[in-house]
Amino acid sequence: MRIAFTTLGCKLNYAETSTYERGLLQEGHEAVGWDTVADAYLINTCAVTVTAEKKSRNLIRKAHKLSPSAPILVTGCYAELKRDEILGIEGVARVFGAKEKGRVVPEMLRLLGGLPELEQPEKQAVSQAEEYRAISKETLPAYSSGERTRSFLKVQDGCNNFCAYCTVPYARGESRNLPVADLVSQAEAIAAEGIREIVLTGVNTGDFGRTTGERFLDLLKALNEVEGIERYRISSIEPNLITEEIIDWIASGTKFQPHFHIPLQSGSDAVLKRVGRRYDTALFASRIDTIRAKMEAPGRAPVFFGIDVIVGLPGETEEEFMETYCFLKERIRPAYLHIFPYSPRPGTRAATMPGQVQDRIKTERAARLEALNETLQAEFRSSCKGLPERVLWESTDRGGTMSGYTGNYLRIERPYDPARSGQLEDIIIDGE
Repeated sequence: MRIAFTTLGCKLNYAETSTYERGLLQEGHEAVGWDTVADAYLINTCAVTVTAEKKSRNLIRKAHKLSPSAPILVTGCYAELKRDEILGIEGVARVFGAKEKGRVVPEMLRLLGGLPELEQPEKQAVSQAEEYRAISKETLPAYSSGERTRSFLKVQDGCNNFCAYCTVPYARGESRNLPVADLVSQAEAIAAEGIREIVLTGVNTGDFGRTTGERFLDLLKALNEVEGIERYRISSIEPNLITEEIIDWIASGTKFQPHFHIPLQSGSDAVLKRVGRRYDTALFASRIDTIRAKMEAPGRAPVFFGIDVIVGLPGETEEEFMETYCFLKERIRPAYLHIFPYSPRPGTRAATMPGQVQDRIKTERAARLEALNETLQAEFRSSCKGLPERVLWESTDRGGTMSGYTGNYLRIERPYDPARSGQLEDIIIDGE
């Protein structure tokens, strides 16, 4: 049977979709492009913003239009939070919430095998706390495959922070993880496919260990010993969880690259406190300073920092926004900004806070940060010019060119050469 897969949202969703796909392909089914007529569709959704939910609904309707008789199966965070809404969309056969991820492949195989559909479980009237506990019992092992160079390995799921603006704890449950030994086995399986780089992903990646009592550093050290994997990256880590011990170890000469994605959300201490973040700007800046001091040196490419920022959080004044702008421009100067206009999420504390910021103001503030982002990216690229780095080349031929990423996450292009695919090559960064 021909199955089309698509994913919205984070790299964690991508790893889970890839795991569903791998399970179905092992049973002899075929993966086809999302825009083609298929026998079934699997959509892994996101609910981080109103826009993400709208995109999820549009994809469901598009799939039904392409193949009206094909069952559509929906999973992901939107599926957990808005099950009834999704079931009301024409063409949807099954919705799998967060506690049902282990049933996605078996029940798809059942449908594709011509067996009667299992009845959708009746929605039980349970409290939010009971649903949260039920979700938290599920930990689906997952990693992405199908690419020659990079795999996303899920090391952690869920979050205990309950920041005022965020629905993720309600969609994914409490912080939990698989044992280090299990994750090492998955990394070995990834290496056996010829993949050279692994990106560690999770909802709150640095909170690894709550289930097993192991430390995040224990995991990093164990993965570093896996033969065949040449490079690791940490997809996102909270500033209060990247400890000096972790920084010292990474800087000592490991497979972990000089590339960090660290969420800031706001550069105003008043805003951070208002929405329940677990750090202030002084701690954030000190972590950046420590990483740079330990990992940067003359003649070596600088560390890449990607920073998440939310504009227009409830109550954010122009003065507080400018604190964020100046903190990023004058104190941190990262390589990249990932900018989100705040989107009220039903059921969160922030949705009912006073001082909701008008959409036009959010749009204007986001545009100012985007302009700063362009400047910061150009500055970072220029600072790398003429310095040595290593590129891991990808296999895609894009009009006669191929690309790859340096250890510090600069994208490099060269004329296409299939012999380079999946290979690490020493280069001098050209600065273009």
